[in-house]
Amino acid sequence: MIAINHVTKQFYPCVAVNDVSLNISRGEVLGLLGPNGAGKTTLLKLIAGFLHPDGGRIEPVALDMPTMGLKPEHLLFPVNLRVAHYLKMIARLSNVDGARVDQVVADGLKRVELEGAAGKRIQSCSKGMRQRLALAQVILGKPDLVLIDEPFNGLDPEGQACVRRLIQELHEEGCTILLSSHRLYEITRVCSRLVIIDRGKIRYENSMAGAMETRPWVTVQATQDLAPIRSQLEALHPAIQVDGPIITLSENAVDVRRQVLLVVLEAGFDVSHVEQKQATVEEIYAEVIR
Repeated sequence: MIAINHVTKQFYPCVAVNDVSLNISRGEVLGLLGPNGAGKTTLLKLIAGFLHPDGGRIEPVALDMPTMGLKPEHLLFPVNLRVAHYLKMIARLSNVDGARVDQVVADGLKRVELEGAAGKRIQSCSKGMRQRLALAQVILGKPDLVLIDEPFNGLDPEGQACVRRLIQELHEEGCTILLSSHRLYEITRVCSRLVIIDRGKIRYENSMAGAMETRPWVTVQATQDLAPIRSQLEALHPAIQVDGPIITLSENAVDVRRQVLLVVLEAGFDVSHVEQKQATVEEIYAEVIR
């Protein structure tokens, strides 16, 4: 859909985006992670065209740029307008057919669960309601690419669930989504690809499935101290560690878990628990940023 080629953006003396190259593929939900000041918001604004790069190019993979909608982190609304009135104005600006404006606005409010707030003035809406209003605004014109900056800020659990459902629905409808968030758990739940940016550079990129498969490990817990067979177990693979009654198999040692269990059982020990785990986004993020 979009190719970002060696893009740099500098706000003297700070280089906010530093030689970033990234392809955004049609139909994916790409999660963009990074600490404050990493360059996430600047990159979203560059893609949306609100900022122009100092170097490099952002161009469509096909002939034409996709239509886009941007939900910024910091929201500004004409607070004296009522919710439905404001969205009708936005729908007309988004070239929605005049005869369909009322229905499109009603559908948008329903998708973000704000039907009951249609007649409410924006100034009396909570922060969470404004977040959902901004998302309703973004999807009114059915853009091909939706850019969402920190959509979960200020949302209660019910609001977070609403936003997750909306992202999943948009994905199922074929919309491409680039999502920036500090909520690592939410990124895991809704995204199909993960990118971590820090100090203006991409430090990590992988599919979400690929990220979750990295560095799996298995723990085997016996009912008593395994010191008598510790050396025998650790000789099976260099990535095996025995600590009291617990055996940890990391990296490729996972492949010899059957042999480990056989050694334990044949030595007369009982096994009380076996658990296989995978790397979490939190662990990957902490390692990359560190």
